[in-house]
Amino acid sequence: MSLDFQTGEMILIDKELNWTSFDVVSKLRNSIKKKLNIKKIKVGHAGTLDPLATGLLIICTGKMTKRIDEFSGLNKTYTGKITIGSTTPSYDLETKPNVFYPTDHIDENLIIETAKKFVGKIDQKPPVFSAVKKDGVRLYKLARKGVKVKVEKREIIIHDFLIKSVNFPEIEFSLTCSKGTYIRSLAHDFGKELGSGAHLSELRRTFIGDYSIDNSLKLMEFIRNI
Repeated sequence: MSLDFQTGEMILIDKELNWTSFDVVSKLRNSIKKKLNIKKIKVGHAGTLDPLATGLLIICTGKMTKRIDEFSGLNKTYTGKITIGSTTPSYDLETKPNVFYPTDHIDENLIIETAKKFVGKIDQKPPVFSAVKKDGVRLYKLARKGVKVKVEKREIIIHDFLIKSVNFPEIEFSLTCSKGTYIRSLAHDFGKELGSGAHLSELRRTFIGDYSIDNSLKLMEFIRNI
């Protein structure tokens, strides 16, 4: 593998479960510095993935970091699972289900028809357990301290939202969305629209624009080949 990290490279990494996006950047930065025997190099990522999400992460080094905003602005495609009948404070499994809802009225047809309501421009409120800043402080830091804050809604675009299978209480889906979309919030809002509750139980990013997970490497595999 012949790469010029200092001039600038764009790297496709398949992020694994329980790694933060920052963890990936930090590990890669340290590995590059050690390999090149240098003290400093710019490394950043385009589009955060939560620790419980896996999949495509674009990493930029050197002068390529100037294009991070460009890559971050591309549409994202995901596959995942939503569990119906309960909610969690974080909207995913970072926290445990704490409120439970009736589901007897929900069938496969209602699930499919409800998904159609989310396609197009929608106003979405980011989760309180997120990296969005409120008065300069990350929301998740405030949430973990029990501080209640008002989170403003943002306009996002869901280009498609397809229900791939229903294995109640779990549904499998795929979707393509604009920058700034929180799939955890989508799962939470989806549950409310069903007249119940729901949380995100699995998520994998497969595309960023035309960049595919099929062309990525696991982080440690990439590092071994530097």
